[in-house]
Amino acid sequence: MKWRWLLAAACVCVSAWVRGQARVTVRPEDDGRALVNPGMGWTMHFYSNMPGNYGSRLEPSDALAWFPGCSVVYLRVPWAYVEPEEGVFNWALLDTPAQRWIARGGQVAFRITCSESWLRYATPEWVKAAGAKGVYWDYGRGVSEQGAFWDPDFVDPVFLAKLENFLKAMAARYDGNPDVAFIDIGSYGLWGEGHTVASSRLPQKRMDEEVRRHIDLHVRLFPRTLLCISDDVSGPENCSGEYPLLDYARERGVTLRDDSILVQPPPNSWFHADQAARYWPKLPVILEHEHYGSSLHCKAWDPELLLKSVEEYRASYMSVHWWPQEFLEKNREVVDRINRRLGYRIQLREISFAAEAKAGEWFGVSWAWANAGVAPCYGGGFPALTLKDDKGGLVAVLVDEGLDVRELPTGAPGAAAAVARTSRFRAGHVAPATRPGTYEVFVSVGRRDGKPVLALPMDGDDGARRYSVGRITLR
Repeated sequence: MKWRWLLAAACVCVSAWVRGQARVTVRPEDDGRALVNPGMGWTMHFYSNMPGNYGSRLEPSDALAWFPGCSVVYLRVPWAYVEPEEGVFNWALLDTPAQRWIARGGQVAFRITCSESWLRYATPEWVKAAGAKGVYWDYGRGVSEQGAFWDPDFVDPVFLAKLENFLKAMAARYDGNPDVAFIDIGSYGLWGEGHTVASSRLPQKRMDEEVRRHIDLHVRLFPRTLLCISDDVSGPENCSGEYPLLDYARERGVTLRDDSILVQPPPNSWFHADQAARYWPKLPVILEHEHYGSSLHCKAWDPELLLKSVEEYRASYMSVHWWPQEFLEKNREVVDRINRRLGYRIQLREISFAAEAKAGEWFGVSWAWANAGVAPCYGGGFPALTLKDDKGGLVAVLVDEGLDVRELPTGAPGAAAAVARTSRFRAGHVAPATRPGTYEVFVSVGRRDGKPVLALPMDGDDGARRYSVGRITLR
């Protein structure tokens, strides 16, 4: 293990004597591993609009456990595929890949679209047959009576009523579900990105009013789930600093998703990092890079820029937007570098505690914590000390509720400031019965009740996200 201990004859780590008392002091090193933690990570585009992209080559047993830091499977498909007949739902399309990820401790995210450039009726044709108004269009040319694709009028009463019924059914399954990382507001515009530049070419002023209706609908139906919206709703290349729709969404707790970065070569690799600055202090920012192969073809791909985008956006999520094996093979170095910065990265910089204490009486623990990621740990967590006997039994679970890792400051690479704190604990006060003896000490970060939640970048994991830091003798 990479701990810098001083070992005494009895295997007690002694680095100092304070008032005649031996102390255990450990300074764990960040081992550089990729972390799979709540509210952050790589998102695999299992369905990228077209169902064949990019999970179709994966075996049913393959949920990308081999892809470092991949925590979420992202399912983006047209509404027509999920509700092919009114009231008849194809949930297996979503639940099957979702359960593959969930079975290994991952999560799922969704976008259901109503307009596509490859499918004539992304909004189910039965919605049009029910009387919803709309237009036909050709990609890049606008409205045409003989157009290849059909878009609804996005505020048509029939369309909105049918959409609401579908979203209610979806919310009944997924709202508040702890296995859902986020849901896109994807019911407006081409590919669900909130724009019509290459489709029906609606004026921005009209879109500003209509998108609000879709934001309100989702916020009302998914009150317990993180929602996000594409940066493009305020204009794909709008760099004016004025983003009224995004401000409207943010005020309602909807976070930002940038669709997409690295579409164009520099200096137009992305346009909206300034928008992210309005979000990341309170809400996780989601990044999607262009299809890797398309970005290469356009000479827009640059691994250094991909890493830079994580820094500028303070991103919590980054996409795997290509065939995952090829993407990782070609980009392994930058994936590893991004994993050391993406989202949050809670580090125990130092811990010191008495080598001996009396059962039932107070003893002090000094520790220093840091967040080496680009973003806050939005879900928070509290450090805990757990004592185990030689059979692995839990002797004491001791939580410091005075330090929430949500409040740890972020910083530039290698410059995150540590927060030092001294905590006071009692093991075996009143009950449960605690026998004198020497016990192994573990550190974790998680819920107030002591359940570990966060993976930490250090050795000594007991398999339950508790990390061994030494031993203590209770007298």
